[in-house]
This record gives sequence, structure tokens and C-alpha cells, in this order.
Amino acid sequence: MRNETTIILNNSQVADDIFRMTVKTKSIPQPGQFFMIKGLYGDYLLPRPISVHDYDDGKLVFLYRVNGHGTKMFSEMKQESAIQLLGPLGNGFDYESFQGKTAIIGGGIGVAPLLYLVKKLDSKNTDVFLGFKDEVYAVDDFIRTGATVKVATEDGRAGEKGYVTDLIDYSKYKTVITCGPEVMMKKIIKSCIEKKINVLASLEERMACGVGACLGCVTKTIHGNKRVCKDGPIFDGRDLII
Repeated sequence: MRNETTIILNNSQVADDIFRMTVKTKSIPQPGQFFMIKGLYGDYLLPRPISVHDYDDGKLVFLYRVNGHGTKMFSEMKQESAIQLLGPLGNGFDYESFQGKTAIIGGGIGVAPLLYLVKKLDSKNTDVFLGFKDEVYAVDDFIRTGATVKVATEDGRAGEKGYVTDLIDYSKYKTVITCGPEVMMKKIIKSCIEKKINVLASLEERMACGVGACLGCVTKTIHGNKRVCKDGPIFDGRDLII
């Protein structure tokens, strides 16, 4: 974990309320980890947690949705603006332990922490399923990994019309990874448990500290309450109570 002040290399809009920010970093994150991010100036005090979308040779990429005052300020920051990073934080995906064919399932902005993971996996053994309400984003990034990519949109604007969960033949997979809306992950986890498939979920919660001190991001598990920032954000789906 490192606390560093760095500069923004690029910060551009890729869809309605969706932005991609690239910054320099001295840290080397693992897929699934996140950073607490804060501008050096502004009228809010707490940093915002944003997952690692991609990383390559000192360049760290965040894909984020504007859904509050803090992320709105991020979206307005320009190239060469200074920004403060604390991280990488949380546990990452133990992708080297994955066995058999793997399904990666992302919904909405939940696709963000999955790209860097897909790049680490064997593309011939990885299928990616991306679901959106209407407008799609980051799909081309996943296609460039060489993995098989399937897309669903609720309004049929792109890919298959309907829900991404309707595209998956679970019998093909030994491992399933998911991140997205709770209702989507709940359905996926239930299906995996019924079919005895390993399932990992990346959770997203509001966080104040990112290091487990404030207990502001607790989630319920069969082993008691766990902190998403410190004990996660990656959890065995079979342990979650959602």
C-alpha cells in the first residue's frame, strides 16, 4: 500500500456518466484491488474507492460512474491535474488458482474491475459476458484480450436483448467470476451453488477509509460480518448472504 500524489494522463467520457481516467503510479496492483482517490483541492473530505480497470507499465486506469459530488469532481479534472492515491487496497483475484474454463460476468459499471483480470487469464479458456441497461462501454477493451465476449442489453440496443444472466450455460465452466448489481450477482451465485461451480464475487460498497478501520463497508457472510475493503472486495460467493 502506497500513498502517492500523481498526475492525470487522460480523463475522458466514454458513455453517459461513465469516464475513463488514466494516471501514473509507482504501485503495481493485482486484478480486483482498488484505490482510494482524492483530488488535492475541493470541498469534500473523504476519498472515493475506485477499482482497478487496467494497469500496464506504470499506467493505472480507472473506469468510473459519476454518481455523486466526489466522482463529479473527478470527471471535471483535466490532463496534468494532480490527484492523490492510496493503494492498492483489498485482496485481489487469485487467478493463478483458477481451474478449467472460466466465465467472467459483469453488469453495468461492475465490468470495471474485470478487464485487468481477463488480461491475466488464458484467452482461449475464458468467456466474458457483459450486461448493460442500454448504452455499452469498454466492450472493445475486452474483445482485444482475445477472449470470447458476449453482450446483452435490456433494450436490445447492442448484443442480445435481455439480461446477461440469460446468456450463460453454466455447465461449461469450472469457475465463475462476477461483479455488478446485487440482484444479478445473487442470481449467478445461486445458480453456481446449485451446480457446484466455484464462484467469486467482487463487491462494491461505499467506503470512508479503505483500510478496515471505520467499519463503514460491512457485508454479511456465513462467517459473520466482513469488511469489504479489508476482507474483500473479492469474496467466495458461497460465503455471502445477499
